[in-house]
Amino acid sequence: MNGSNGSQEHRVSGEEEVHHVSRPILNNGPKHRPLTPMRRCRGVACVAVILSTAFLLIVYLAPIATFVVRLFSVHYSRKVTSFLFGMWLSLWPFLFEKINKTKVVFSGENVIPKRRVLIFANHRTEVDWMYLWDLALRKGHLGYIKYILKSSLMKLPIFSWAFHIFEFIPVERKWEIDEAIIQNKLSKYKNPRDPIWLAVFPEGTDYTEKKCIKSQEYASEHGLPKLEHVLLPKTKGFICCLQELRSSLDAVYDVTIAYKHRLPDFLDNVYGVDPSEVHIHIRTVQLSDIPTSEDEITEWMIERFRQKDQLLSDFFMKGHFPNEGTEGDLSTRKCLAKVFAIVGLTGICLYLTLFSSVWFKIYVVASCAYLSFVTHYNVLPPQLVGSPESDVKAKKGV
Repeated sequence: MNGSNGSQEHRVSGEEEVHHVSRPILNNGPKHRPLTPMRRCRGVACVAVILSTAFLLIVYLAPIATFVVRLFSVHYSRKVTSFLFGMWLSLWPFLFEKINKTKVVFSGENVIPKRRVLIFANHRTEVDWMYLWDLALRKGHLGYIKYILKSSLMKLPIFSWAFHIFEFIPVERKWEIDEAIIQNKLSKYKNPRDPIWLAVFPEGTDYTEKKCIKSQEYASEHGLPKLEHVLLPKTKGFICCLQELRSSLDAVYDVTIAYKHRLPDFLDNVYGVDPSEVHIHIRTVQLSDIPTSEDEITEWMIERFRQKDQLLSDFFMKGHFPNEGTEGDLSTRKCLAKVFAIVGLTGICLYLTLFSSVWFKIYVVASCAYLSFVTHYNVLPPQLVGSPESDVKAKKGV
């Protein structure tokens, strides 16, 4: 992941600059904690619990939330789905912060919880998106967070069902195709009653030294700032999301993520060997401060990433972002209550499947068939009683 191979052939401005690029990655150093057999077994057990609960809850509850309820109200279907999703998703911050003892430090502004939020963040490593859950959980909107993801992930068994019913946005990474996909998905989120936390990573990929050097070469050729700790942002996706949601957004959050000592990967998170600390710096952006034309938004976004680059440069020198301590620790009692609730509900579903009436087995098979069908054809049932448009008009009338 550190992209160090071949870096000598792609230098753009001498030894000193390459040194600055490679310093913050620190991916070749020792892990923060040793991977002991106990830590490995604990990680496997935790992920087994998380994945098994996800499967059973989706199979048992998704048809009710995304079919039966949706026939009467898209809004309440999303509300039920997001509540259940948030309950389950809270298992991950519990794993990170309470079991693995990863320190998550928030800084910048102590943002007020908002219902409809657009987040743009830098992309240090493959697990950045998971630590946005720690922020959303503290703000009470964990179940409403959504991502733009690679369409290849929609081929994963079980996970593809979840991505679809939670209305994530799969893209092909070809703008002539992706623009219509993003517009179509977000056009269904016009109802201001529907909370949404949409997370966008404008760099388009996670940071490596090799990618950074290519980004700097491009910047030199086009008269753009050469960034050391972030890549130049690709702005078309962000602009599309902003244009589709702008009239109904409550806030835009500029999030900068950094890790102490070593960049983690997914298995590091699972086993708790890394990261030792995650630092999340948050700044609120006023919608009135964001330009309206595409060219001006592009310039504005490049400037925001120049500022992120400076923030990260200062972080690697000082070991922290400015204005730390804007969020407190998670409540262990509340986390445990959610864990017991999810595990207990999963236990009931498992009992019904294995030891109860044959009708529950039939229901499980029918549910799997339903989820496979709607995911394969990328559809969700329409609202038959009333319409989402009438809900929007009623809200505006009030």
